[in-house]
Formats: sequence, structure tokens, C-alpha cells
Amino acid sequence: MKMERRYIVTPIILIILIIGTLFFINFNSINNRLASSEKSTPLPTPEGSNIPEIKKQLLAPPEVVKAIYVTSWSATREDYIDYIFNLARRKKINSVVIDIKDWSGYVAYDTKVPDVEIYSAKSVRIKNINSLVQTLHEEQIYVIARIAVFQDPRLALARPDLAVHSKSKLASSTFSSSTLWLDKSGLAWIDPAAKTAWEYNIAIAKDALSQGFDEINFDYVRFPSDGDLKDMVFPLWDGKTPKHLVIKDFFKYLRQELPDAKLSVDLFGLSTVNFDDLGVGQVIEDAFEYFDYVSPMIYPSHYAPGFLGYQNPAEYPYEVVKYSMDNALERLSIYKQMQKRNVQLRPWLQDFDLGAVYDAEMIKSEIRAVYDAARENFKGFMLWNSSNIYTEGALEL
Repeated sequence: MKMERRYIVTPIILIILIIGTLFFINFNSINNRLASSEKSTPLPTPEGSNIPEIKKQLLAPPEVVKAIYVTSWSATREDYIDYIFNLARRKKINSVVIDIKDWSGYVAYDTKVPDVEIYSAKSVRIKNINSLVQTLHEEQIYVIARIAVFQDPRLALARPDLAVHSKSKLASSTFSSSTLWLDKSGLAWIDPAAKTAWEYNIAIAKDALSQGFDEINFDYVRFPSDGDLKDMVFPLWDGKTPKHLVIKDFFKYLRQELPDAKLSVDLFGLSTVNFDDLGVGQVIEDAFEYFDYVSPMIYPSHYAPGFLGYQNPAEYPYEVVKYSMDNALERLSIYKQMQKRNVQLRPWLQDFDLGAVYDAEMIKSEIRAVYDAARENFKGFMLWNSSNIYTEGALEL
């Protein structure tokens, strides 16, 4: 009986082993086919889920900048962008300076900076800032974002605790939008000592850099210069700290918060020849320490009668610009002997009629003066015309 059971059990075990082996082989085959299918067939991507391209700065910025100023309004016009392309293709310019926050205080594109939303400080003039910057880059155009800092009526209305106020309007110590001090153009200003305003403008600058802008240009980095200056009340400036130290602290903070960014700053043209702070807190050496480019606004029409002995300095563009640049470069040379920073001078020049008619020859004289002063240190220039209509004949250099 024991022998019979052994012979019966053995065939059963063999059958089970054969069936198990066949199942294992078949299972592995199915598994392999599935794995192969997963590798060769990508998963479907839902519509609208494309990841937006990260915008980057221009890979090869120009050694010598030839720039024009462009308002945010002009930057919205297709015909004006075509005009920029035309100038660039003919080698007349290679850079543009575009307002992203101008004298009005409004940011000109759909920024996501929270405080811009909170302060209702957004006016979307440029509908697609990414596309604009990318299109300019495709033409090898260096794109600079301009930010007007302390002249800011929008922020002053939203945050009167940060703004300059009128002594004559203050019935009590309470600051409000009705007590704002206004300059001769009717515009409100922010107290330059307001660190909250520093952070606000830096947040806008960081956002602009994330959109692909190659450089940030800061303007109106000063105390007010016109209007009833004796009527001003500052909520944060103590009135004792020298103005230029307040502005210098802002410069220092900018560089700390934007350590790797290309930064430029606009200064009064007289900062090239004056050693005081011009009453507004601007000393050119303070800017040398923290910016890549210092841009004095050397507009001959803005120099007072009697400058260099000229009754009307606007009629002498070469002489005024050359003298200003010579002085600025000498001061920069002295600074570089003490500090090994690679800061450069890149001035704003006049392309508008004020004090004299500025035709192509007048503007060429300005550009030639910059070159003659700088020679091997010539880093270019930026032309200013508030209407954005430029004298093409001057750009043949």
C-alpha cells in the first residue's frame, strides 16, 4: 500500500511543477511587454499643462552700450518695437532702457509682487513682459529695466506713513494722503529713509530680473530738488544724518539684496563736478561703491548760465560733456586706486530740444565728447528723449 501511494503522488507533483513553470514564464513575458510599452510610450500630457520657459538674460551683453530710453507706453506699440528692431539691425543701437515703474509709481506689467497688488500700484501697459524681453533678446538687444524710486505718488497715497508731507498742511501730527507734500510738478515723494520703500523697490527689481531683464537702472534715488523745500516734513529721516549717507545706505542695501545683478544708477550731471551732495544726497563716489554702471545725466541744457563761462551751456554740447566726463573719470580713477571694483561710467545724453536745437551734429558732439574723455574706457551712452523720438543721424558713430 505504501508503494502504491508513492507512485500516485509523484505524477501529481510533476504536473503541478509543469503548470507552475509555464505560468511563471508567461507572467514574466507579460511583465516584460508591459515594461517595454511604458518605456516606449510616454504618458499623455493634459492640455494647458506646458511648463513656461524660464526667461534668461542675454548671453553676450554688449561691451559698448548704445541705448535709447523707451516708456512703457511705447513698449506696448508694435510699430515702435519694429522701429527698435530697425535701429538695432542697422547697428545704430544695441540696448534699450524700458520703464517698468515710472514717475507715476505704477508698475507697467502684470507683476506678482504682493505689495504692488496691495497698494493697487499696477497698470498693465505691457501685456506680456516675457514675450517682449525674449523678442528683444532674439535681436541681440540688451534690455535694461528702469525703476523710479523715491518719486512715487502711488506709494505715497497707499502708504502716507512713508511719504514726505507738507508742514503747512499738517494740522496735527497725523500723516494722511491729504497732507502729502508735492513738488513743482504736483508729484508726491517717499522719504528716502523709509526702509519699507527700499524693500518694495527691490522686490520689483527682483521680479524684473526673473522676467529676463539684463540690468536694473535706478532713477530718482535722491531727496526732492524742487518745490517748496522748506515746507517738507519727513516721517523717518531724522534731519541730522547727512542726506548722502541716507542715499548711500540705500545703495548698500540694494547691492546686499541684489548681489549678482547688473545695476546702474542715474545721478544729476553736476555730480561729476561738485563734491557736495547737491542738496539731494547724491555724491558720485557713493555710487561707485555699489553699482556696475554710474550714469550721470549730462544734459547741457540743465547746466546753469555761466557754467564754464558759457551764457547758454546748451549751445556747447561737446565742451560741457567733455568737461563733466573728464572730471568724473578722474574721480573714478582715484576711487579705483583704493577699491578694485570694476565700476564704469555710462552717461545719459541729451536728444531733445531745450536751450538749443539738438540736431544730429549736436548729439554727435556729445557722443564724441564721451569717447574722447574715456578712450579705452568708453562703455557707451544712453540717449534720453521723453517722447522716444530719436535723431537717427546722430547714431552713425
